[in-house]
Amino acid sequence: MRGVAILLVATFCLVTGCNYLAASPKAGDRIVPERSTLRVGVGNRIDTAPLRIAVADGSFTRAGLHIELVPLKSDADALRGLASGNVDVAFATDVAFFTAAASGTALQFQAEAYTSAPFTMALVTLPDSPYTKLTAKKSPRIAVDELNGLSVLAVRSMFAAAGGDPDRIRFVQYPFEGMQAALRDGSVDAALMIEWFITQAQQSLGARILADSSHGAMMNLPMTGYASSGLFAQVNPRTLALFRQVLTAGQQRASDPTVIRRALPQLAGIDDATADQVALGEYPTSLSGTRLQRVADLMHSSGMLADRLDVQSLLPKPVP
Repeated sequence: MRGVAILLVATFCLVTGCNYLAASPKAGDRIVPERSTLRVGVGNRIDTAPLRIAVADGSFTRAGLHIELVPLKSDADALRGLASGNVDVAFATDVAFFTAAASGTALQFQAEAYTSAPFTMALVTLPDSPYTKLTAKKSPRIAVDELNGLSVLAVRSMFAAAGGDPDRIRFVQYPFEGMQAALRDGSVDAALMIEWFITQAQQSLGARILADSSHGAMMNLPMTGYASSGLFAQVNPRTLALFRQVLTAGQQRASDPTVIRRALPQLAGIDDATADQVALGEYPTSLSGTRLQRVADLMHSSGMLADRLDVQSLLPKPVP
């Protein structure tokens, strides 16, 4: 019977690709972690809101795991933190994690954080800008937060879908906080912004959406996630399984957008009016290799990855 059960599980994984958050111990199971404290590097406040809320309301503590949140400013910070051991789990864009994995960095994905939805990531211009159509400029200057990151992937995909030449785009790096100024002084023709910066630009500048990223290959695309080093995952499988279990419950609560909107003023330092207006994406409650493979394949087809990356190899195995 044991052999039959193993065969059935293997067949199921082959057919479905296995969702590994679901493969973690069930919510009612008691997991005894190898360690009592987990240092988690966090960035974008909207993407990481379910995690932050679960830490603040004591969900992790009640489960037997103390979470120490370590602020991160960029994807590079996240990868450095994992490499140095300053953080045990780090938040970053999926693009950053896949780029690192393709270059030989041993990583294990722990959870998906955030998936795009309409107007969660968009190209923004000034209200009186002559740049009114995506392909109107053959070589536009576009502000992005990272020169080889998710923003570049999104813009290139948008231009290709619109019939433009992505190779002619001139990317200019700015922090999201500096993009409004870059638009005002004419340093760039448009800026690839995420929420809540889009809503703030609309409120303060009357900014106009030139193009929404959530179309075609970018529709409902996984944007960000959490990963650990391969070595840490090997030594601490139960600790990470417990992290995934509690985070999954937090992501499930976030399916009600009012939960996130109520928390954003305190989490992100924005006012209630802005929190009510921001476009929200989705918070996945499973870790899907099939879903994440879309990102890696898009990176490969756009030239960001030289070879196709097997995302399934980066996912955790079920904990015994």
